[in-house]
Amino acid sequence: MFTGIIEEVGTIESIKKGANSAVITIRADKVMEDLKLGDSVAMNGVCLTAASITGHSYSVDVMHETLNRTNLGELKGGSRVNLERAMQANGRFGGHIVAGHVDGTGRIRSMRKDDNAVWITVDTSSEVLKYIIDKGSITIDGISLTVARVDNRSFSVSVIPHTGVHTTLLEKKAGDTVNLENDMVGKYVEKLLACGVSYGSGAAENAEENATGSSSGITMEFLMENGF
Repeated sequence: MFTGIIEEVGTIESIKKGANSAVITIRADKVMEDLKLGDSVAMNGVCLTAASITGHSYSVDVMHETLNRTNLGELKGGSRVNLERAMQANGRFGGHIVAGHVDGTGRIRSMRKDDNAVWITVDTSSEVLKYIIDKGSITIDGISLTVARVDNRSFSVSVIPHTGVHTTLLEKKAGDTVNLENDMVGKYVEKLLACGVSYGSGAAENAEENATGSSSGITMEFLMENGF
């Protein structure tokens, strides 16, 4: 689990490509302080496992599915990447709940300076956009950001100077591909509504109703009454 608060920008040392996979070696400093084999590190928002560690570098195995669904296949030696270790239970939760499981990619439409901030507009698919809400959370290349505008083709975020300095986001340009992960709350609510999950003492009766396609106890009124 991650927060979307980037700890460090690392550098790709090497990429060894197989037929449908890759081994990527990343040079870093802060992330290496307590990194152990098997630890999870989000790279550009993708949760990956440290498979080997040498000095100031570590390597990860990237499978076919990951290369297909993210922008990691576009990396090359010298590319800079956003890094975040898995969150600690005793740390401050500064961003939002990020799983490191990319929902899809988007393409930067425009980047516009606005005093000390930069507006970035990203085009993406309807499958990703349906979970994006105004003032909600979105993860772009592993960075927790607040949605400032959204329509049926794209969404926009306003990037503050601190985020620009400590991530790779402002190194991007129009046309570049970025990894996107939606706030998971909306996805769970949709799944609950689709499955017709009910709560309460009548669990057996609810299970029988769900199996036969009867209505559930989850309604829009229920969600509103409970703060959703």
